[in-house]
Amino acid sequence: MRTLRFDRQELAGSLGDLGTLLPLAIGLVLVNGLDATGLLFSVGLFYILAGLYFGVTVPVQPMKVIGAYAIAAAMTPGEVTAAGLWMAALLLGLGFSGGMGIVCRIVPFSTVRGVQLATGVLLVTQGIGFMLGTTSLQQTHGAAEPFLAVSAFGPVPVGLVLGLAAVALTLALLDNRRVPAALVVVGLGILAGGVLGAGRGLGGFHVGLHLPPVLPFGWPSGSEIAIALTALALPQLPMTVGNAVVAQADLTREYFGEDAARRSTPRALSISMGLANAGAALVGGMPVCHGAGGLAAHYRFGARTAGSNLMIGAIVLVLALAVGDMAMRLLTLLPFAVLGALLCFAGAQLALMILDVRDRQDLLVVIAMLGTTLATNLAVGFVTGIGLAYVVRYTRVRV
Repeated sequence: MRTLRFDRQELAGSLGDLGTLLPLAIGLVLVNGLDATGLLFSVGLFYILAGLYFGVTVPVQPMKVIGAYAIAAAMTPGEVTAAGLWMAALLLGLGFSGGMGIVCRIVPFSTVRGVQLATGVLLVTQGIGFMLGTTSLQQTHGAAEPFLAVSAFGPVPVGLVLGLAAVALTLALLDNRRVPAALVVVGLGILAGGVLGAGRGLGGFHVGLHLPPVLPFGWPSGSEIAIALTALALPQLPMTVGNAVVAQADLTREYFGEDAARRSTPRALSISMGLANAGAALVGGMPVCHGAGGLAAHYRFGARTAGSNLMIGAIVLVLALAVGDMAMRLLTLLPFAVLGALLCFAGAQLALMILDVRDRQDLLVVIAMLGTTLATNLAVGFVTGIGLAYVVRYTRVRV
């Protein structure tokens, strides 16, 4: 275990990935009916346990393919729970069998960088979408900022104003160690949300001990299990392997050195996510993973030790246990546009990992993966990248 730090830099870094976590978490509760207490409880606990085990900053994110498709298709909570159970089984199987280590050994360097570039660009695109109000989650709610009472300042959408202000503030404070950017942006974002009407539903809180229920939706039916495998789990698996295992292990080595990499192995990351998904499914939470994008976000905004995990984990866990389902009302104080600004910087940080790609053949793979991902999805881009990297290597293609 490295030395833990609990200072404002670590706290700011712990908030850096909220742009990925909150939108999908809120959508899965409001659209799909997941249990808010169970969702927040499992996320907070996973943050703490992952930080304690790996000894460095470790992200906890929603599984994006599962979350985005489940929200867009308004799938049942039983189907989302079944997807979590499938991912637990698949990841634990790959981890304990050694299969994940074999997969990672055959993935070329250029493919790893391609995953990081594609993920980074997707995060920037999503961030801009949140500021413009064009994401599927915002369209599902029928408004760019569905929790605000104010939709525009004259002809200018309120989200665009808040997003640009958050970007400008982040740029001004990005390398300021005395006044960390993420703390200021999140704090002022919550204040702006309250002033603009996001606090309308904050009455009626009951502070106490709110324990998450066990299997709140019952055991998934046979049809839910079948749909979850084909529509959610199988499309998610290649993206999880590429981004949350291969790219995450590589980025951990880049940021924290070989000592950290010896613990953050593909096998350990796979088992960690498998156990987390099994636990989340049992309390009605969402499928979760690690991810290179989340690690880049935490690191860019100041996280350097597992102290950031313990702080954000404790915050989320206390929210779940103290106010239960009402916690979602607190989380909606933070406008989507502000979360979008954080996403943009996290994505840019991750995309810049390709700066060490010097070989033209490797750059061809990286660019082809980006194009494929934008045209289809990251899972297809990852598989395409592996194939193209070997074609380039063994046919001596010249570019």
